[in-house]
Amino acid sequence: MSYLGDEHAGAHDADRACVFCAIAARNTDDEDYVLHRGATCFVVMNLYPYNNGHVMVIPYAHVPSLLDLDDATAHEMMDLARRSQTVLDGALAPHGVNLGMNQGTAAGAGIAQHLHLHVVPRWAADTNFITTVGQIRVMPQALRDTYDLLRPGFDT
Repeated sequence: MSYLGDEHAGAHDADRACVFCAIAARNTDDEDYVLHRGATCFVVMNLYPYNNGHVMVIPYAHVPSLLDLDDATAHEMMDLARRSQTVLDGALAPHGVNLGMNQGTAAGAGIAQHLHLHVVPRWAADTNFITTVGQIRVMPQALRDTYDLLRPGFDT
């Protein structure tokens, strides 16, 4: 529940510094739930997950569009998405995975100014009336526990 409190309030406000750039600049991976740092991108747990194990691959470059990335960054972004899926498959055994980028506010991007790729594990019964009627997500595992489960998979 700590990430729902004041600690992260306003993280998506347009007038605040970019939360992804702040995470990239800090050396607090365990506190920020950073799973892996590559040459041009990093992998981090989503603090507002759609599902258990929801991670994001984020380029260090502060750009809004996939078209703004150089080839090396775009390639590493996809390599880390594949690696993330491999780790998720091994640790959580999902029935499927959603991959997605929402580019621009009109496309649903919560942080439109900094491109990021969502990797969301899915299970056959992971959605029900609660998300539709109650607009609530039920997470069966604490974010810290999921991080601790996934982190070793990125060490190999």
